[in-house]
Amino acid sequence: MDRVKIDLSKKEDIERFRHLKPRTMVLLSGTIYTARDQAHRRLESDFKKGRLPIDLQDKIVYYCGPTLPKKGRPIGSCGPTTSSRMDKYVNLTVSLGLLGVIGKGERSEDVLLTLSRSGVRYLVAPGGAGAYLSTKVTASRIVLYPDLGPEAIRELEVQDFPVVIW
Repeated sequence: MDRVKIDLSKKEDIERFRHLKPRTMVLLSGTIYTARDQAHRRLESDFKKGRLPIDLQDKIVYYCGPTLPKKGRPIGSCGPTTSSRMDKYVNLTVSLGLLGVIGKGERSEDVLLTLSRSGVRYLVAPGGAGAYLSTKVTASRIVLYPDLGPEAIRELEVQDFPVVIW
């Protein structure tokens, strides 16, 4: 399996990422955002009202609700959530201009087609590896919807975060 390092802060890496083949292992570094069901619901509501409070153009959203961090760590366990739970928000995902989404598990053919046509990549993170994935997070901060607790949108800085292009 090919393994490619992508620095999300570099435009040339983002362009290279767009052209990677399925089944390529990618080690992401840079900024990604967490968002699960409740955050997607709020984003959709805000989007419909014409007041999107965050710019996610060319960003990656990780379907994750991390646990509280242990002392000295920026984040607790942060494994992926089952992606199909976000399928009903695929039109929002496309509207936001995301570069990609990270989760686990299969998605419907319709969702995969919609993502593919819009240029949004579906990335799979290893399920059951939340503790390991947390070691790839160097910083974490809540940027939106803090009242949602673990489902708040977080900005994560990651280093060599492993995903596979579906």
